[in-house]
Amino acid sequence: MPTIEELLPLILTISIVIATYYYFNSKKKILDPKVFKSFKLIEKTYVSHNASKYRFQLPKPDDVLGLPVGQHISIMAEINGKKISRSYTPITPEEDRGHFDLVIKSYPTGNISKLMGELKVGDSVGMRGPKGSFEYTCNMVRAIGMIAGGTGITPMLQIIRRVCNDPADKTKINLIFANVTEDDILLRKELDEIAAASPNNFEVHYVLERPPENWTGEVGLVTKEMIGKYCPKPAKDIKLLVCGPLPMVKSMTAATTELGYQKPRAVSKMEDQVYKF
Repeated sequence: MPTIEELLPLILTISIVIATYYYFNSKKKILDPKVFKSFKLIEKTYVSHNASKYRFQLPKPDDVLGLPVGQHISIMAEINGKKISRSYTPITPEEDRGHFDLVIKSYPTGNISKLMGELKVGDSVGMRGPKGSFEYTCNMVRAIGMIAGGTGITPMLQIIRRVCNDPADKTKINLIFANVTEDDILLRKELDEIAAASPNNFEVHYVLERPPENWTGEVGLVTKEMIGKYCPKPAKDIKLLVCGPLPMVKSMTAATTELGYQKPRAVSKMEDQVYKF
């Protein structure tokens, strides 16, 4: 029969395995899909005339948000006696710890967006998640066409980062990013840096309604011709992702259908060829 000394290495190995299992499985999840949790604003940075980046603190310095790529969170507030919520996608790289960032445009007539614009460092906001039916996985399709307007860039950036940071992911992404003026282009520095570093995975094409002189990008609203020029042709191994203001999403729904892509349903599902965030 083995002695205690002989069994000691095995006992230590089993103890480490058990301790590791309980450590990782006992870590409390940051988000709850049903319960709103409070997060404190620790930094607010203006990124355009009507948009800011909001940095929220996580419970511990080594915490990560843990949001699946392609999903979002909801912010809730009581306004004029009514509970109102809106969905937003963090822009923080997955590996960032201790905090997460949201980029939000504020409108004078908005509900949550106006409230966010009035936030001061130290204020707290109720959030829950993950939300959404889309979850990106490596090489899920051969090519992705993205059509974004304004803050609709945020879920796209999340996916772009995942693809371009993974050497095993060979997905080709073409992004059409529409805005009114050049100053309205959110996260342009990040997008241009990724495009320069990962030319085989990602290209970005800017569209402006009111371009400055010497503008070399596309002009006007996103058209069928632009989609045909930059996005992958209809096929079983591609996806089109759309996110932006409601009029734009409606217009892109009609345009993509006319171009031969599968007609998107009112509420998108993971298996849809054209997915609307």
